[in-house]
Order: sequence, then structure tokens, then C-alpha cells
Amino acid sequence: MKESQRLFRTLQPFHRAIAWGDVVVFLGLGVLLYWGVRLAFGTPAVIAGPEIDLSPAMLPYYVGLSLRRMAVAYFLSLLFSLSYGSLAANHRLAEKILLPLLDVLQSVPLLSFLPVVLLSLVAVLPLTLALELSSIILIFTSQVWNMTFAWYQSLTTIPRELRLTSTILGFNSWLSFKTMELPFAAITLIWNSMASWAGGWFFLMAAEMFTAGERNFRLPGLGSYLQAAANQGNLAAIGWGLAALILTIVVLDQFIWRPLLAWSDRFKLQLVESENPPTSWFYSALRSSRLFAFFSRRLIYSPWQRLDEWLMRLFTAPGPPHLRKNRFPKFWYALGAAAGLIILYESYQAGQMLLGLSLEQWRAITIGLLATLARVFIALCIALAWTIPVGVVIGTNRRLANWLQPLVQVTASVPATALFPVVVLMVAGLPGGLNLAAVLLMLLGTQWYLLFNIIAGASAIPQDLKYTTALLQLGRWERWRTLILPAIFPFVITGSITATGGAWNASIVAEYTQFGGRIIHTTGVGAIIAQATAAGDYPLLLAATLALILTVSTTNRLLWRRLYRLAEERYRMG
Repeated sequence: MKESQRLFRTLQPFHRAIAWGDVVVFLGLGVLLYWGVRLAFGTPAVIAGPEIDLSPAMLPYYVGLSLRRMAVAYFLSLLFSLSYGSLAANHRLAEKILLPLLDVLQSVPLLSFLPVVLLSLVAVLPLTLALELSSIILIFTSQVWNMTFAWYQSLTTIPRELRLTSTILGFNSWLSFKTMELPFAAITLIWNSMASWAGGWFFLMAAEMFTAGERNFRLPGLGSYLQAAANQGNLAAIGWGLAALILTIVVLDQFIWRPLLAWSDRFKLQLVESENPPTSWFYSALRSSRLFAFFSRRLIYSPWQRLDEWLMRLFTAPGPPHLRKNRFPKFWYALGAAAGLIILYESYQAGQMLLGLSLEQWRAITIGLLATLARVFIALCIALAWTIPVGVVIGTNRRLANWLQPLVQVTASVPATALFPVVVLMVAGLPGGLNLAAVLLMLLGTQWYLLFNIIAGASAIPQDLKYTTALLQLGRWERWRTLILPAIFPFVITGSITATGGAWNASIVAEYTQFGGRIIHTTGVGAIIAQATAAGDYPLLLAATLALILTVSTTNRLLWRRLYRLAEERYRMG
């Protein structure tokens, strides 16, 4: 009874859910989108990109180009996540702005965000540079949000005993980061990095080949290869492209992700060593290699030691208490007031553009939002139903994980947009065929964020707690209720937030797609955004995108943020 009352208080008073920070952030992002739309009008009317060679011999070259873009986007995502999440978790005033901003940013549909970024960059930069930057930005936005949420969740659930110990010992910010925060979050960060790479592969086709009206933007790469093959209906080329993608994913798993997981097991918060710790043949080979030890001392350890000493001197003062209140100089308040005036003026200008839309267009946006919301909810429920049991099994059974981990990565990384036409053909004859196909594609863009987070949560359960449940002879349901579900609850919430964002993003391709010269679409806000993008109708694109952002950020604020607080207060390890 007390638990239900506590949960009810956590989810109560919706009138307190929307804060001033949400309004400022929403208006600010709306202004940025409006500026991008205005710049888009200045781009050339017709742009044609280079032809994509569908010969299998070109695949190694294309894979190398795509990996370069993915790697740059990933390292930018990692730097952003560590700095942004730390600022939001450790400063209460910054949190009031940064968390609403994070909610809004992760709700921006990637494929409606791309035309604004791309056309804006084309208006001010050389075409090739603008295409490369916009592609990296799109991949970045498909990778960064779940990593940022995971890092923030880890910081807010660090055991209070560790926080208190670091404060008593007078750790500065850098020492706390390298000895407490980063080790505690290592397992979560690695699993979410794998999910981010899967998300990057998922949207790679859109990042390397894009059409806006008569403007046809292409970059050579694996994504554009698959997109060109899908547009031409060339099933043989699609097969070659998917084979190259799968081979790349397996190589990355063996030489990067599996060694990192084996290395990160040392950071698990437990008193007893795991019975079956993760292993990696490549990691074992590196540890036993004298040549690698020699080069690592010369090329990694010595530069790192100098950087560590410099950062220790830089952060001389003790780190700030968790979520302390900060005072800023009056200069920053004056700067904020000036920025507020600019936002209000440009919001008025954007409003003038939106007033040009007809009532019929606003009605279509409203109906589309409701239809897409229903599909997102259905996809999330299906994803939760299977990812929780499967994620716990993989996370707690190391032998099974060794076999399933590469399979999960491969399946999660296959661009569903390349397979979507096949899915449509399979379900077209069923009742609600197009709606069913859209839900299936949303599910492919949703479930992996949940699965990777749940695996990370289950993997982080201390071995001594497992022994305790065994000694108490708890039944299967009691073990789930008292240990497993509370342990993975913060990870489920993090995965659900990013999964819903992934479902909204996937709606752009799930509700409107092209295959073999045919256009297949159904009712939804994703279809409206895709149609507006293809037609170059930027006022409609702005209106639909802002409506979607408002819907998703409100849902996050009313539901997921409250569950985040519940996870932070009741289900942290300690």
C-alpha cells in the first residue's frame, strides 16, 4: 500500500510538470529551426549528387568512408555526453535548463532535423564540406542522446556512500570523475555505446543520401549504397551491402566491444568476483603481448600521465557537492535577458510563418500526431514485453551472452529502411497492413535501446546479491521482485526514454518510404514531415516538427522524468 501511494505521489500534479526552463528551451529550439528554414530558401533550386556505383568491388571503399563518419560522430557524442551529463547531474541550476533541453533535442526527428541543418550549411559552406558535416551531425544525433541519458542516470544513482567518501577525502572534480564516476558508469556506457553504433548504422542510409525537393544530396558510403540499391529495387546489391555491414559489425564486436566488456568487468560494484566474467580472446592476447605493453607505455601511458597531472593541477579546488546551487555573476543574467529578447522576437517571426498554414493542415498534423503516438505506444509495449526477460537472461548468463551478443549487435545494426519494402510486401495483404508495417519498423527503431540498457543493468547486478538470494532460497518470482526488477529499473527508464525517441524518429521512414519508384505512406506525423521535406514545404515542416517536439517533450516531462526521480531516490545501488 505504501509503495502504491509513493508511486502515486511521484506521478501526481501535472500542473507542476511544466517549468519555465521548458518554455525557454522550446522557444529557443523553435527559433533555431526557423533560422535554418530561412537559410534553406537561399540554397540552389537544383542540386544533383554523384552516382553511387553498386558494384560489390566498391564496398570496401564505401565501408571505410562510413566508418570514418561513424567514428567522428561517436567521439563527439562521447565528449558531449560526459560534459553535458556531468553538468546536468552536478549543478541544480544548470539541470533546470539542460534536462528540458535534452528532452527536446532527443525528440527532434532526425530526418526532419537533417534538411534544416543540411540546407543551412549548404547556404554558407562549400557543398562537399556541408554534406560531410551534415552527415556527421545526423549520425551524432542518432548516437548521442541515449549515451547522455545513460551517463546522467549513472551519476544520479551512484551510491551515497561513495559520494560521501569522495567528499570526506576532498576529491576534486577530476579525481572524482576518473576514480568514481567513470568506473561506476563504465558498463552502462559501453553497452550504450554499442546501442549508439547500432543507431548510427540504422540511420546511415538517410545520412548519406537525402532528397529535398529537386535537391539530391549524396555522399559515397555504405548507407548511400544500400539506399541506392533499395531505390532501384536491386535485391542482389542489397544483399551484398548487408553482407558487408554484417561483416563490419562482427569485426567491431571481436576487436573493440568484446574486449571493452571484458575490461569493464573489473568496475562492477560487488564484494565477490563473478562466476563467469566476460572474456575476449583479443583482450587476452593484448594483455599477454610484451610488444603491446611496450608501445602502450610509450604511446598511451606516458601522455596520459602528463594529461592526468595537468588536470589534477587545473582542478585544485574540491569538487562541488552533488546538485549544489550555484550563483552566477550579473553579467550572465544580463546575457540571458538579451538572449530572451532575441528568442521572443524570432518566435514572433516564426509564428508569422506558421500562421500561413491552413486549418486543414493543422488538422492533418493533429490527426497524424495521434496516429503516430498510438503506434509509438504499441511499439514500446511490445518491446518491453520481450526485452526485459531476454535482456536479463543475456545480462546474467555470461556463456549465453558470448553467443548472443554479436547476434544482437548485427540484428540491431541492420538498417531497417533497407528491409522495409520487403516487410511491406509481406504484410500488405493483412488487415491494417501499412499500419502493421509502420509499427514493425518503429519496433526495430525502439527495441534495441531497451535491450542494451537492460543487459547493462542485469550485467551490473553484484554477484554477492545473487548469492544472498540463493542462500535465502527465494523463488523465481521473489528473486525478480526483490532483486532483478529493482536493479534494472533505472536502466529500463533510461532505455524507455531513448526508445520512445527512437520510435518517433523511425516514424519518418516507417510512415513514408520509396521503393522501386513507388511511394508507400500511411497517416501519421512522420509521413507529414517526410512529404513536406520531399516537397520543400518548409513552413509545414517547421509546424509538424514543432508539434512533434512539443508532444514528445511533454510526455517525457509528465511521465519519464518522474519515473527517473523514483529510480534515483529508491532504486540506486547502496
